[in-house]
Amino acid sequence: MKRTRQVMVGNVPVGGGAPVSVQSMTNTDTADVEATLSQIRTLAVAGADIVRISVYNRACAEAVRELAANSPVPLVADIHFDHTLAIAAVENGIQKLRINPGNIGGEEKVRRLADCVKMHHIPVRIGVNSGSVEQDILNRYGGPTPEGMVESALRHARMLEDCGFYDLVLSMKASNVRDTVAAYRIASERCDYPLHVGVTEAGLPEQGKIKSAIGIGTLLLEGIGDTIRVSLTGDPALEPPAGIEILRDIGLRNDAAEFVSCPTCGRTCIDVAGIMQQVQETLADVSRPLKVAVMGCVVNGPGEAREADIGICGGGNGTGLLIRKGQAPRKVTGDLGGILVEEIRKMLNESGGME
Repeated sequence: MKRTRQVMVGNVPVGGGAPVSVQSMTNTDTADVEATLSQIRTLAVAGADIVRISVYNRACAEAVRELAANSPVPLVADIHFDHTLAIAAVENGIQKLRINPGNIGGEEKVRRLADCVKMHHIPVRIGVNSGSVEQDILNRYGGPTPEGMVESALRHARMLEDCGFYDLVLSMKASNVRDTVAAYRIASERCDYPLHVGVTEAGLPEQGKIKSAIGIGTLLLEGIGDTIRVSLTGDPALEPPAGIEILRDIGLRNDAAEFVSCPTCGRTCIDVAGIMQQVQETLADVSRPLKVAVMGCVVNGPGEAREADIGICGGGNGTGLLIRKGQAPRKVTGDLGGILVEEIRKMLNESGGME
């Protein structure tokens, strides 16, 4: 990963070579402390390292005190247009702000906010979306281009830099993948601030997960990005698992089982989908690396299974070939899924259990 500056969001480091953290955002009425805190806890259990809340009025700012005191993860206050709400959120214990300094009321108000966050050691994310770029920049570039989004973000950053504040995180999100990726590439070249990566307004889960995986995954594979959010319409509890899966699939997290199974074809001679479902349910709580393969026939099956820690491939007539790394393949018959699961349990027990 590109080495960026580091900021601390509560006890979670962002940038500076720290592991890429996963974020999400509540969609409850923030002033409803009970409902919001319940959702924060749900998001934490789902895998969120950091959770953002909207602070859009005085009641929300007051709720921050109880929310921050009882949250299992650091909280970010998302605030627009009113610097007094941002100051109140900081004074009530929020661990990070998400603002755009240019829309909170002028130089003096920006300075007051900068003094507040410096005093409380709170980082600020400057979040520019394709729909929030200033009009003069839109006019110059002919629309919300990647270059324009980066210029907008750096303009906002300079407002806080001029106040002697540098604990910043930047984001430049578009609703299409190409512009999002282009904007972050430009930003990565022009500054060393940590980058919050995501595709904004990505849509319903089925579509949004794909767009996010392409955009976020592309950038992370290039070493760009320090914290991520998969933005999905609907239940926010779906977001952290999607982000975690992206990190696992590109090798940035190695804390769960990995599953390999063939797409099946006419040569398939075992219930690949059924066996794999059985295996995934068995290993749902495994929090260390273990690669398991289920292959339908002997064409590519033995070779693919040898690359895994343990695997099985179909052999025809109700038989299978059980392959465990470091051991000779073994022909098995009967309940192939049950046999594989039992062998996996033995392997886990031999090496210290599920954890």
